[in-house]
Amino acid sequence: MSYFDDVSGLCQTPGPSGFEGPAAEKAARLLAPLVDELKVDRLGSVIGVRCCGKPGAKKVLLDAHLDEVGLIVTGHKDGFLQMRTLGGIDPRVLADRELTVLSDPPMLGVVAVKPPHIMAAGEADNAVPIRDLWLDVGLTQEQAEKAAPVGTPIVYREETFRLGEDLIAGKSLDDRSCFAILLRTLELLKGEELDVDVAVLGSCFEETSGDGALVATFAQDPDCAIAVDVTFAKTHDDKDTGFELGSGPAVGIGPNCARWMVSLLKKAAAEEHIPWNPEVMAGNTGTNGWDMQVVREGVPVALVSLPLRYMHTPLEVVSEKDAEQSAQLLAAFLRRVGKEDALCWRN
Repeated sequence: MSYFDDVSGLCQTPGPSGFEGPAAEKAARLLAPLVDELKVDRLGSVIGVRCCGKPGAKKVLLDAHLDEVGLIVTGHKDGFLQMRTLGGIDPRVLADRELTVLSDPPMLGVVAVKPPHIMAAGEADNAVPIRDLWLDVGLTQEQAEKAAPVGTPIVYREETFRLGEDLIAGKSLDDRSCFAILLRTLELLKGEELDVDVAVLGSCFEETSGDGALVATFAQDPDCAIAVDVTFAKTHDDKDTGFELGSGPAVGIGPNCARWMVSLLKKAAAEEHIPWNPEVMAGNTGTNGWDMQVVREGVPVALVSLPLRYMHTPLEVVSEKDAEQSAQLLAAFLRRVGKEDALCWRN
């Protein structure tokens, strides 16, 4: 399938943090033909390993998280559902938004909003906090309590579609677009001989704790790892933050990023003429890479990021060209990493 098909299939499959099961199943089906070993671990992360077949080969772990931001039912009133967030959601994007309640069977709901005609003076200038938002599912109190009991997860309801010639818009592109990049990376390497085993991780819980990647990294015990996540893209009203869509992936530089890995990524990009952007990250990167770095005796980590507009909203936007260049960069790194001096595996 094409990159767009992979992204669309992943993004249309629900999987908020803590409830990633359907998304993990979809990811596993896409990953299976590209790896020699496949499993879903006890927490729900998907792990596939492409073996190089060489004795004593080192292992490189590539991670992209499968969970999406969402909400969870915490109560009922007059048939309306009260909600709290799973991950960081700006309440401004929720008013009058259509959501999918992951009940059995799933049902749609609309976030209740007061019409401007009956608002008090100045009321429209303030965002309604999550605690005061209610989801209208068109049911009575008794029906709502039965159909969507407390603890039922909720996700955005949006399609994945092309925006212009190069851009892709949809929900949960953070970070399903990056898992699709990992699939594309394996496709680029198909039939090639490598000097390392490659483990591909679709991790759970990133939006709420990062524990999925931490546990899977401990189990895989890699010699190094690359977290592949989204970063901020420039918008018309914010020219100072992030990167231009279409300018290539960002490579993290800072205490969370092993210097030898950054150097090798830069070398690979230069030799294969792949555009990229340096992203200075002075502390916690806010990605799985931060926790992966301190697993066991320590794991050298690098961070490759896909620029994305409108992060954690119902419609995020990425560039397909950036995604392809990200996959090319990861493939170029993997072609070279096993051929480097063994000392480079320590920072």
